[in-house]
Amino acid sequence: MEKFNLGLVLSGGGTKGVAHAGVLKFLVEKNLEADVLACCSAGSIVGALHAYGKSSDEILSFFKSVYFFNWRHFTFNKPGLVSSVIFSSYLNPIFEDMLIGDLKKEVKIVATELVSGKQRVFDKYTKVVDAIIASCSIPGITTPYVVGNEMFSDGGVLNNFPADIINNDCEHLIGSYVSPPQNVELGDLKTIKSITSRAYDLMSHRTEIYKFSYCDWFITSQKLADYGTFERKAHRLEEIFEIGYQAAKTSYEESAFKTDI
Repeated sequence: MEKFNLGLVLSGGGTKGVAHAGVLKFLVEKNLEADVLACCSAGSIVGALHAYGKSSDEILSFFKSVYFFNWRHFTFNKPGLVSSVIFSSYLNPIFEDMLIGDLKKEVKIVATELVSGKQRVFDKYTKVVDAIIASCSIPGITTPYVVGNEMFSDGGVLNNFPADIINNDCEHLIGSYVSPPQNVELGDLKTIKSITSRAYDLMSHRTEIYKFSYCDWFITSQKLADYGTFERKAHRLEEIFEIGYQAAKTSYEESAFKTDI
């Protein structure tokens, strides 16, 4: 199999995924077009919209338009606060019945199949909307998403930075990671919730670190740790977008990738 020239990995991270759009803005300015994208959770939204043909500014506008925690979206007696199906009301007007294979670029989206406990990389015959919703169904927050006879949860449960699924298929690899551990001080860790949250944060991050080295150019910013998973205010999303753009710009100048491709 002939290798792709350039691959792009987009991590999960909730609304911090808007930073990926900032990264894409910089890549476009440098005429760097990925041939294949590996995406998880929020990264799957950005990756699919990009592969559809949306600009980075249009992706930012999409995130501004989404409000998951409307009271009409809450569920009762179900395994999640918000119905995962509500995502479709935002995605269907764009993708309709489009399959992953219909996108303008090759896109690989990961999700976690809860019954088998295995990772699923959706194939080109999967509906784009189904793959995105499955990959974005955050445990305990949104209900699991059922496709056929399988029940899916967020891809980040098993693989929040899916560089490994395209690493061997690409000559060059760029990674955008928007989930650095939060910045905390000793005084912040005084409750069971804060300790548990911090431990989970570090554990999740640790499982991804080794895959950073797969990338010829790795883009991230610790500034993203100061933002939440569910940012709503437009100015906060714009700040996240700009952080992504600046992180790409700065790391590009400092990396060997500038001359390697």
